[in-house]
Amino acid sequence: MRAAIVHYWLLNWRGGEKVLESLCRLLPDADIFTLFYDPAAVSPEIRRHRITPSFLNPLRRHYRELLPLMPLALEQFDLRAYDLVVSSESGPAKGVLTSSSARHICYCHTPMRYIWDLYPAYSRQWLPAWKRAIFAPVSNYLRLWDFAAAARVDQFVANSDNVRRRIQKSWRRDACVVHPPVAVDSFYWREPEDYYLIVSELVAYKRLDVAVRAFARMGRRLRVAGDGPEFKRLKRMAAPGIEFCGRVPDSELRGLLARSRALIVPGEEDFGMAPVEALASGKPVIALGRGGSLESVPTADPLGGVFFDEPEEAHLVEAVDRFERLEAQVRPRDLQAWAEQFSEAHFLARMQAILAAPNPSEHPASPCEFANTDE
Repeated sequence: MRAAIVHYWLLNWRGGEKVLESLCRLLPDADIFTLFYDPAAVSPEIRRHRITPSFLNPLRRHYRELLPLMPLALEQFDLRAYDLVVSSESGPAKGVLTSSSARHICYCHTPMRYIWDLYPAYSRQWLPAWKRAIFAPVSNYLRLWDFAAAARVDQFVANSDNVRRRIQKSWRRDACVVHPPVAVDSFYWREPEDYYLIVSELVAYKRLDVAVRAFARMGRRLRVAGDGPEFKRLKRMAAPGIEFCGRVPDSELRGLLARSRALIVPGEEDFGMAPVEALASGKPVIALGRGGSLESVPTADPLGGVFFDEPEEAHLVEAVDRFERLEAQVRPRDLQAWAEQFSEAHFLARMQAILAAPNPSEHPASPCEFANTDE
């Protein structure tokens, strides 16, 4: 059986690329197809596969502006030789054309939020005025293409129950849930220093501006690990106690997590691997009470953190105060034990069961029937 993996783009090292690395271990002989590829941005495990970028790759420095051309680029890939296609979807990836005999499984991190559930915020608030006029007709076209492209997939696998609901809402398709893999055994606990931590891509929907304003108001120390288009704006509003660390290597990130008081998650996560990494470090999480954080962060037995209701400065300030009153109740070893359920071993076992199961288009069954055979 010849297998191909289609990943949206390989330009940085985030949660989606960690999932791809695990898929590469599961399918060691698979070829990889991607819209954009920078060899320096990915791990040796990924680089050892044969990787085919799209015709847009020479323009990868401007990949965000090339969204309208991505459907065309995906449809130019020739996948006729493959029996199994696994797409890794966040930006567009599932829209490839496969043969009628091939099985196409989509592991979905989320439908494109900027054209679906977050479209009003992008079109009215988060984009510069000159981009909004272009964004409206482009998004309308992309939604039509995206809905049609979902029909090309034989089976969807969502990274969380939160994303499963988005798949149903956006594409009217069912999905099973397999949480993404986290290298939980590589994280460790250290005596906390007096700072809180954010680990995130610096983009508008993560609502990091709420955290920066809240910590400036409280006068508490905050470190931000990550990079992205919001960097300059966030830097301008920061107080002296707020430090931007940029994109840090995994070894340094583990140290930052190990010595922090808690991880701050001010926006809604699709699933959110950073909260699990914090728990694997024995550290609690202060998160917006929506989305994937509700699936990964326990709030009782063990106490893994606290939630707040709205992505607003006052709500986060109150949550930090509430956490500090409860901080002595946190048991790091219990949090590390809780995080074990999100290990790579669990991910590989569940995905292997799905890949080995009969094609649901030929043998209809519940989409979750084969997802949890290791439990």
